[in-house]
Amino acid sequence: MKRVLVSIAVVLMPVLLAAQDAERPDVLFIAVDDLNDWVGVLGGHPQAKTPNIDRLAARGITFTNAHSPSVICNPSRTALLTGLLPSTSGVYDNWPDWRTSDAFAGLPTVFRHFRDNGYRTLGAGKIFHAHTFGGVSNFEGLNDPTAWDAFYPSLTRQLPDAIRPTVIPANGNPLGTSFDWSVVVAEDMAIGDGQVVGWIERQLAAETGSPRFIAAGIYRPHLPWYVPQKYFDMHPLDDILLPPTIENDLEDVPEIARGSYLDSTEWHDWIVESGKWAEGVQAYLASTSFADAMVGRLLDALDRTGRADNTIIVLWGDHGFHLGEKERWRKMTLWEESTRVPLIIVAPGVSTPGTRTAEAVSLMDLYPTLTELAGLDTPGHVEGQSLEPLIRDPGAVRDKPALTTFPYNSHSLRTERYRYTRHADGTEELYDHETDPNEWKNLAHQTRYDRLKADLARWFPEVNAEALGEPPDE
Repeated sequence: MKRVLVSIAVVLMPVLLAAQDAERPDVLFIAVDDLNDWVGVLGGHPQAKTPNIDRLAARGITFTNAHSPSVICNPSRTALLTGLLPSTSGVYDNWPDWRTSDAFAGLPTVFRHFRDNGYRTLGAGKIFHAHTFGGVSNFEGLNDPTAWDAFYPSLTRQLPDAIRPTVIPANGNPLGTSFDWSVVVAEDMAIGDGQVVGWIERQLAAETGSPRFIAAGIYRPHLPWYVPQKYFDMHPLDDILLPPTIENDLEDVPEIARGSYLDSTEWHDWIVESGKWAEGVQAYLASTSFADAMVGRLLDALDRTGRADNTIIVLWGDHGFHLGEKERWRKMTLWEESTRVPLIIVAPGVSTPGTRTAEAVSLMDLYPTLTELAGLDTPGHVEGQSLEPLIRDPGAVRDKPALTTFPYNSHSLRTERYRYTRHADGTEELYDHETDPNEWKNLAHQTRYDRLKADLARWFPEVNAEALGEPPDE
């Protein structure tokens, strides 16, 4: 009798495993580079046109108060994809190779964890940080070579985005070629992002017997802002609204906060002096609309498969972006423009279409959220907190603020109402978003907020790992 039962079990095991795989949800993981809150559903700019991101939001839950773990590509992406905060790993800037650090030894990235648990993992475009040289993006970059069943471009090949103006910089700036924008003559699918999305479309259409984790990295609106004319036409230059600013905005912030990273204040000075502020805003809005069109293609491709009802969809931006606020362009600050990001999750059977929550959350929360939604164990090293309770009940309350770190030992905490920042030199900033959504009035010096600051300060990291790696030679 025992032999018979064993035989039956042997015969049924593949069937049971196949049934288990069929029940597991697929994952479509969409990363959009340098995307701030200038999307329709977040209202960061009244002229943003992102109908596809908005229709994705209508399918699931939008986290209107989501923030990045850092404010530059490599530390932000490394943190959320590995599960370790910058203050734990020491990855604070773009140059460190996280794969060389003992801090990550033996710890699976989110993709590797899903692959180890029976998922077929497919990726394309900028997922981990990718270095760009001479306009050629190397999407191998700092990728996890153990994480993928297939990756496009291959981990040994570069994808040239050769659709660019003949004269660079096309906007006439005297400061370099990276901060540039221009109309280009090209079809969407000839541009690097179009090639990435085309590959993902083909993977979505393919039949498979196992659950899939598909990651799509969209490069725009990362600089340079080279997109076809039709996207500029969506945002007529004469109608462009500039972001709200005030004179002497930086008078009440610490000296350390006035530092210029990536020549951000120099770019602002040139833009104001040359009268190109509206042009820059138009180019960013156009590039965001182009990225939105890529998102639309991905959603359409998923819908054609008939598997959307069993697919978790996540869309996120890796950090925000200044376009003149705080007298800056680009990123790398601990203000709202640089930390706030879009985060939308569709979790069939868990999320309710068209819901929102203003609870402060972090991109660090994505790793444990995805494992919980997929029914997998969460590795013990992961420092985020699952968003599943908020996805299930958008009215739920969270007491943990969102933490952003940049650079070493400089941290900012965001709650539903406040932002509290403590810089490496001990100086502080405090903003009340209920009365000051633009962070124009620093309240940190007012003694009536001492108790609030002390209560928030307990969330600052107790450990600040030494910075990993040395900056490259110039």
